[in-house]
Amino acid sequence: MTNSTHFGYQTVAEEEKVHKVAEVFHSVAAKYDVMNDVMSAGLHRLWKAFTIAQAGIRPGFKVLDIAGGTGDLAKAFAKRAGSTGEVWLTDINESMLRVGRDRLLNNGMIIPTSLCDAEKLPFPDNYFDRVSVAFGLRNMTHKDAALAEMRRVLKPGGKLLVLEFSKVWEPLKKPYDLYSFSVLPWMGKRIANDADSYRYLAESIRMHPDQETLKKMMEDAGLERVQYFNLTAGVAALHTGIKL
Repeated sequence: MTNSTHFGYQTVAEEEKVHKVAEVFHSVAAKYDVMNDVMSAGLHRLWKAFTIAQAGIRPGFKVLDIAGGTGDLAKAFAKRAGSTGEVWLTDINESMLRVGRDRLLNNGMIIPTSLCDAEKLPFPDNYFDRVSVAFGLRNMTHKDAALAEMRRVLKPGGKLLVLEFSKVWEPLKKPYDLYSFSVLPWMGKRIANDADSYRYLAESIRMHPDQETLKKMMEDAGLERVQYFNLTAGVAALHTGIKL
């Protein structure tokens, strides 16, 4: 029997979701950063800056950036980890990973990159000081398995950082919905020539666990001292947890 899951608001077979998510990111890779700036009015850069500050990367740290896409976080982490550190940029989507790798090379940064599935990470236990995933968890089919893998590869004392769209403050819900389901696909069509992918992104945000649910999922995965920070009235949230 084939297991089913959600792709936005559709119910699809798990295997089909993997292919559909891949199609979305193959489609948007080239215009991904431009669209992020337009969609969030540049706020995603502030959310990422907050995440980088909370990560507290020090020289020599080993860091894994999952679903790292165009490499924003990996670039910042590599600067802080320095020549004695080790920062990996990974993504399940080859188009996104290629954009990120090329951008890092254009900035004179050569860091290891790997095409890999967050649910089956190709790294040893207790290896990284920090693991991050920004705007990637909601696209994963088995979020519990992915979180368990992230914990597995962390060293004791290491920190997981999950930056993701979340549940917005209730008084803003109606205007946020109008923006997400009307304006966003229109901008996707105009800028990336792809309304459907941005309609999926809006739906996938609504299907993602809210702040408290994700906190509980991280605790169930074995992380301790889990906390979250609401960013821009809950449009995004940063969750952090420690492996003890």
